[in-house]
Amino acid sequence: MGNGFTCMPGKDPRRGTNGGGFGSRSKRVSGSGLGSWRKRGMSEEDEMLHRQALAIARQQLSQRFEGSMSRRVDGSMSRRIGAGGNGAVSSRRRDLPDSVKQPPIVLENLETKKIVLIHGEGFGAWCWYKTMSMLEEAGLEPVALDLTGSGIDNTDVNSITTLEEYSKPLINYLSALGDDEKVIVVAHSCGGACLSFVMEHCPGKISKAVFLAATMVKDGQKPFDVFTQELASADILLQESQFLLYSNGKDKPPTALKFDKQQIKALYFNQTPTKDIALATVSVRPIPLAPIMEKISLTPEKYGTVRRFYIQTLEDMMLSADVQEKLVRESPPHGIFKIKGGDHCPFFSKSQALNKILLEIAQIH
Repeated sequence: MGNGFTCMPGKDPRRGTNGGGFGSRSKRVSGSGLGSWRKRGMSEEDEMLHRQALAIARQQLSQRFEGSMSRRVDGSMSRRIGAGGNGAVSSRRRDLPDSVKQPPIVLENLETKKIVLIHGEGFGAWCWYKTMSMLEEAGLEPVALDLTGSGIDNTDVNSITTLEEYSKPLINYLSALGDDEKVIVVAHSCGGACLSFVMEHCPGKISKAVFLAATMVKDGQKPFDVFTQELASADILLQESQFLLYSNGKDKPPTALKFDKQQIKALYFNQTPTKDIALATVSVRPIPLAPIMEKISLTPEKYGTVRRFYIQTLEDMMLSADVQEKLVRESPPHGIFKIKGGDHCPFFSKSQALNKILLEIAQIH
């Protein structure tokens, strides 16, 4: 499946053919696609709440996330494991408050300044607004992409039938890079399946692969297999929610899943500030099911050549710390980092702790 493409250089690596995602700050704020929300049937009340949430996001960007937000975050603990699997382990605990600024990094020493941010199921490029700002302030060049049928990409999620199709904006971005150009790719949750897919098909374009509370699957595994290890979460997703969509008829497999707003608050945002929950609640979209039900083929010769890093979220109710620990134990990455007090969406709940880790990974040679 999905072998019918190669990563070829192109002209504009900032945008995929769908135009989803954003790079510069000005484009990021103005390109929120509010008109498309009404087209998707959003009520006037929800649209007003969405506008208010975006206004809050803009204000938080200008304030650089200081003040009350800094008091919500209490730091991170990182643990790095040697790449060779030879037992060489170094650990150091970091219990710094999130308000402590990251020391300046030497940009000239970086392998790449470009960081591509890939959202998880139901989310969009919008969820990275805090991370985008802080990485830019550090001198890096972050780009957040909308996967197919996500964010402001108007593709009907019920029509997405393969992981390759779902990953197309990321594939397009990597294909447009120069011959010798590489990027760091950070993927959240089920976005990890898209990252694994492009690691297999475009390994030469990826400097480092960062899995953030993500589905880091093994060869022959389905992304959804990771969540079936969380029986409670799987039951909520596919049984209790009663929000399965059947675009091909009830006698055929479901095509998408629409989240219940109250359930995602408990599963995804148990440590997230209220303002960010408001933004997410009116912004999440249904999840195409076919891509996460697809078995992924991974080889040591391609996927295995890319350095992997995993960021664990220790207060995660969607993908528990135990399951995340099992993922890294069964497929050891080059480095493991842990965010204390982070829920499933640390780009909201522990944004500065996440930023520190991403900057540290960017400086690893």
